[in-house]
Amino acid sequence: MRWFVLMFCLLPYLLPAQQPGARSRLRKATELNESVVLQNVTALNSDALEFSPVFYANGIVFVSSRRKGGPVDTQIGETFFELFYSELDPNGIPMKPAPFSLEINSERHEGPVSFNRKGSIMYFTRNNLNQGRQKADSKGKVRMKIYEASRGQFDWQNVRELPFNSDEYNCMHPSLSPDGQKIYFSSDRPGGVGGFDIWVALKQGDSWSEPINMGSRINTSEDEAFPFIHESGNLFFASTGHKGYGNFDLFMIDIGQREWGEVINLGEPFNSEADDLGIILNPDGNVGYFSSNRPGGFGKDDIYMFEAPDGIQGVTFPEMSNVVLAAYDESTGRQLPGVSVRIFEQSDNGSAKDEELYELELLPSESEGDKMVFRRVRKKEEDLGDPKYLTNNSGETYAMLNTAKEYLILASKPGYAPKEISYVPADNVFKRPLEIGMSPTNCMTLSGLVESTPYGKRIPNAMVRILNNCTGQEESVRTTINGTFEYCIEIGCDFTITSHQAGYQGDTTQISTVNLRGKRSFAVVLEMEPESTTILSQPIREGSVILLRNIYYDFGKSAIRSGEARDLEDLARLMKAYPSMEIELISHTDCIGSEEFNQKLSLERAESAREFLVSRGVEPHRIKAFGY
Repeated sequence: MRWFVLMFCLLPYLLPAQQPGARSRLRKATELNESVVLQNVTALNSDALEFSPVFYANGIVFVSSRRKGGPVDTQIGETFFELFYSELDPNGIPMKPAPFSLEINSERHEGPVSFNRKGSIMYFTRNNLNQGRQKADSKGKVRMKIYEASRGQFDWQNVRELPFNSDEYNCMHPSLSPDGQKIYFSSDRPGGVGGFDIWVALKQGDSWSEPINMGSRINTSEDEAFPFIHESGNLFFASTGHKGYGNFDLFMIDIGQREWGEVINLGEPFNSEADDLGIILNPDGNVGYFSSNRPGGFGKDDIYMFEAPDGIQGVTFPEMSNVVLAAYDESTGRQLPGVSVRIFEQSDNGSAKDEELYELELLPSESEGDKMVFRRVRKKEEDLGDPKYLTNNSGETYAMLNTAKEYLILASKPGYAPKEISYVPADNVFKRPLEIGMSPTNCMTLSGLVESTPYGKRIPNAMVRILNNCTGQEESVRTTINGTFEYCIEIGCDFTITSHQAGYQGDTTQISTVNLRGKRSFAVVLEMEPESTTILSQPIREGSVILLRNIYYDFGKSAIRSGEARDLEDLARLMKAYPSMEIELISHTDCIGSEEFNQKLSLERAESAREFLVSRGVEPHRIKAFGY
């Protein structure tokens, strides 16, 4: 891969081969890969460079310098790289490729590339261009940058560079995490461990955080490049610094758990004395591709396909289970089509991990009114977006779930009460369908809004009491962060609705559902006057204190227990929503132990909380840690 490496300024000199002792230590890895079948993908390769394949739609997108007669990069003696697409035949074999995009391919270098799960957003490497012309740095060099584009009706559009790029250093080889919340890439930006390092940036709204270096466990004094993050949590990358066979070798590390694994050389046949890089794997981990300039290929760099029926040595993939979800009408027993199903992974405390399920509120503490606490509020169904799953005419839908995890399943359909189920795939030993009984409702949805007068300010966390005048039964709900609430009220009765909130005068209204059997919803607005003008706005002011109660440590330890940092997760969300917010983290311990030990432990716990926030994409300079 010498041509590519020179173009990206990775290696200005020839690398020495690894010592014989290192190779002998890799023999065991080779033995574990004996079932791997490797083949050159002849349909993709030419006498030029082909490398860095990625999965896209029903095919493969890859980088190539095969275009004849185009402009030549004099540093490598090849035409500038372009992206090509090859569709897979019914047997999963790539067919003859064609140029990927007229809008993306330019007169300079493009690639490698990464796509989101839907294939609607792409991230790709490109020369630093300004209005179609190359832009050099202060030393006259044209650097590489990472760009984003969205899929339009006919081609890719809205090309823009990511915010962490610079004219003075390279950012390249993007790999987007399966959930779209992290982007891994290679860069020689300042603050790294070696030449090129692996970095990660976190999604923050429509933008990205400042990149975080992946650290010295992954990065060395040499070069790390071509990252690929797999759904299993394994990060694959190429390195010249870790012990290997020589030049670029392929490595992996499990970063899916709180405690990272060790860096593992993938061994033969993936690695050789040549350059081996740009590996990808399907979700099951048994089929993939990588690039190499090893002897016996068609050109300078070729793409190879492999099948690994027994997996790859050292790589552990989660056991997945195909779950059938079967919805039915509890009153008739009939199969129920058109049921919306949403699935969220559950954390150790039973709440859903996916932050899209909740809004976040800061409320005055009931016990300490001058301090604030976090409160999570479940979003309304219409705010959750389109459901990923919808039952078919047989009342069934299908989901692939990790047997080692627990899930929260939400099912809904107009005319039926919403259903919420906790599900553990590992408990379903006989792989039976998960039955979801839906109960018809003799009610309609009461959609309400609580706001203040005269300014129309929506009031969150207000108490709304709903009195059924037919039965005398009273129920209560609280408004969301947007001042809204919902409740299913019985058809054929009169109701008294009242609202209450500290600092406001309550409001009352009467509604009736008599003779409204054809309607499915009812809207009401409650208006509350403030008791004083000071209640109209309560922003988070400098010096405000937030109590973080849901953080747990083992006795005498500073490490946060796995899954026991819900309030820190919420604080990270809040700080990413308000980029100018800066905090002081103050940690306390109990009175057991010496004063010196407790002071040291308090500071270590505060630092541990600070590291947690940084790992979630909060810039380090915004957090100060203190122990008392």
